[in-house]
Amino acid sequence: MSPTKEHGAVALIVAAGNGTRAGGSIPKQYRQIGGQAVIARAFDALEGHPDISAVHLVVGAGQQALLAEALAGRTPASVTPGGATRRESVMAGLEAIAAAGGAGAVLIHDAARPFLPGVVVDRLLEALEAEAGALPTLPVVDTLARADDGLVGETVSREGLARVQTPQAFRFDAILTAHRAWAGPQEPTDDAQVARAAGIAVIAVPGDPMLEKLTHEADLAAADRRLAKVLISRTGMGYDVHAFAEGDHVILCGLKIPHSHALAGHSDADVGLHALTDALLGAIADGDIGSHFPPSDPRWKGADSGQFLAHAASLVAARGGIIDHVDLTVICEAPKVGPHREAMRQRVAVLLGIPVGRVSVKATTTERLGFTGRGEGMAAQAVATVRVPEA
Repeated sequence: MSPTKEHGAVALIVAAGNGTRAGGSIPKQYRQIGGQAVIARAFDALEGHPDISAVHLVVGAGQQALLAEALAGRTPASVTPGGATRRESVMAGLEAIAAAGGAGAVLIHDAARPFLPGVVVDRLLEALEAEAGALPTLPVVDTLARADDGLVGETVSREGLARVQTPQAFRFDAILTAHRAWAGPQEPTDDAQVARAAGIAVIAVPGDPMLEKLTHEADLAAADRRLAKVLISRTGMGYDVHAFAEGDHVILCGLKIPHSHALAGHSDADVGLHALTDALLGAIADGDIGSHFPPSDPRWKGADSGQFLAHAASLVAARGGIIDHVDLTVICEAPKVGPHREAMRQRVAVLLGIPVGRVSVKATTTERLGFTGRGEGMAAQAVATVRVPEA
């Protein structure tokens, strides 16, 4: 088995720059496009990929408050202060990953490239089965020429040239060793330079025009316009039911609520979060909760259902989508939901990374009719409204 598959892959987002060329009062990675921060879109694209087990971040000094606001409801595996140069920042992040137990592979990504197609990650990880390094590239299609003092000089051949993008993927131990051994006279502009200096072969895989780096104010404005034009509204519905079992509390929207019984289920049986998860998955036509977290998988036995809802939200974000509103109705005779309603709304808002004003939680009974009326269990139904890029 290869090191990549045996130990898994993690991502490292480098976000320690000041982004001065983009203008504005805050670094570009914290600016919003299409209603979400640039760094949040990059994070969601990586966190939502099924082969990425954790996302680590490197941020600049004094940016912690900006990061917390940008990533509301999201939890990075680690957040490490950056260094004076990009290389030092990457090195700090790699050391943090090593301290957390290491990985089989790491994808090092610029926060300013928010639109990361999952197929590019697939290509990179597949390439690491053959070599210790891989990066996405695009062909050079424009004529290249030297320019000096505003005058155009001789042209430069495009043969053998490529435009390099991120994420750049490496077997973790190899790139960590390469960074530790770096002694180049000049600072590298990317991690492939560090890898090649250590003798690591780096494979080129097809990149994607969506991975263009946002550098100037015009880039951010163009990205915002592009999202605004193509986003369409979709609605998804979810429904879930769990029977009562022996116990002294239920878990509802992540809260432990005292009750004469518990709810039976493979996970924590959080009927509210399960319905919300299915509603979000329905809005993006991506199966249901059982297809993503099958009850036959022992990993999800007793699991916190908050991770199911956060995963569904990350899938929406990875498609460039925005969650506009969720509406949950809990159906039961008892326990009473009213005293816990606001705490439930707050918890759902955190999990989804949206303002609490976009979360509705209601409760109703069935007038003692049916299985909920007889006190045999609880049910929940949910509706989610999202905006996603037009297919």
